[in-house]
Amino acid sequence: MAALPTIKQLRYLIALSETLSFTKAAEACFVGQSTLSAGLKELEDSLGVQLVERDKHSVSMTPIGRGVVERAQRLIVQADDLVDFVEGSAGSMVGVIKLGVIPTIAPFLLPSLLPKIREQYPNLKVVLREDLSANLMEKLNRHELDFALIALPYDTEGFLVKELFDDEFWLVANENDPAFKNKEIQLNNKLTDRLLLLEEGHCLRDHTLKACKRSQLAKHDGIEATSLLTLVQMVESGLGIALLPEMAVKSGLLKQTQLVARSLSSSAPKRRIALVARASTARIEEFNALVKVIKT
Repeated sequence: MAALPTIKQLRYLIALSETLSFTKAAEACFVGQSTLSAGLKELEDSLGVQLVERDKHSVSMTPIGRGVVERAQRLIVQADDLVDFVEGSAGSMVGVIKLGVIPTIAPFLLPSLLPKIREQYPNLKVVLREDLSANLMEKLNRHELDFALIALPYDTEGFLVKELFDDEFWLVANENDPAFKNKEIQLNNKLTDRLLLLEEGHCLRDHTLKACKRSQLAKHDGIEATSLLTLVQMVESGLGIALLPEMAVKSGLLKQTQLVARSLSSSAPKRRIALVARASTARIEEFNALVKVIKT
């Protein structure tokens, strides 16, 4: 029977599979390149198989290497959960929570949320990571985050999900824009053809397209926004109109602009804000506590 690999060796292998560079993998693992190379060679020798193909110009994983990486990732998650369980046994609501938040939520919810967490749970430190939904879910799965605040609909199969509240979309345009001529605003083809979008990767882009019942919208001069602030500036420049989440509007995003936000008809499209964790999380008490604080 082959010798059991160490957690350190498996982390080296996973890092190399993600970067396909010994230099970058060593940097990600905070070790020297020679240390990482030696660890991987020991892993291959102990398992009796070649996991990595390397030459002067490229690095790739062998078929069995890819299978080992897939299983190693699951083992690492379980090992990290074990550590969380032991650390959590010392008491709940203490220590560090790694929370990921998408960019279209973070600046609008966190300023009011974080003080409440500090007030109610002074021994709990929240470390934040702002990123796109896909990256947050990947980091959550790899145990680099404890929880993630995202917007639904989004694929959360296999995760623990707690839906928190709905966030309606408001139409934003210049005050005299024809979009506001009717008292009740409904999304029609005439309006949706003028909508500006965030760039690929933002779930708000997908939510906007779903609200319009469209799979795609024409780019205005090939331009898409990288953030909600940029989107607002594009609307103010007269390039089009936009749908913004209610939390962004009510947080004052349109201050110092000439723009107006109006709610849509009674069937207004919306997204649903949710807190997500691994199904195996050992920090379920902290998860439920955060849910309660956010809801209140």
